[in-house]
Amino acid sequence: MLASDSDGRLVHAAMRFGDGYIIVDGEWAAHIASPASVGGKNTRSVYIRLREDLGAHCEKARAAGAEIVEEPIDRFYGERQYRARDPEGHVWTFTQTVRIVPKEEAERLSGLSIEGWHR
Repeated sequence: MLASDSDGRLVHAAMRFGDGYIIVDGEWAAHIASPASVGGKNTRSVYIRLREDLGAHCEKARAAGAEIVEEPIDRFYGERQYRARDPEGHVWTFTQTVRIVPKEEAERLSGLSIEGWHR
């Protein structure tokens, strides 16, 4: 769903995936800023976990006009990810689990001390 103002600017976009929604708003009120207004910096991180075909998803996003700011890459914590910038400047991280990594391995590979490991 897309909502635009009388000048054709994006006000609200909603995407549905299964039972969930992802909502992106344009700068329609004084309390809302997009990355375009703050030097391209993102004010939030959005991660979307895909069940399959991360590479195909990346190519579909590219074909639709997204700027791929990080090509698909495997991470030490067992995820394959890519990042894309939308026309408003928001960076989205799309991720797919490729293997389960024990906490001890993640700590060794990253050099970090991790509490509350989610695996």
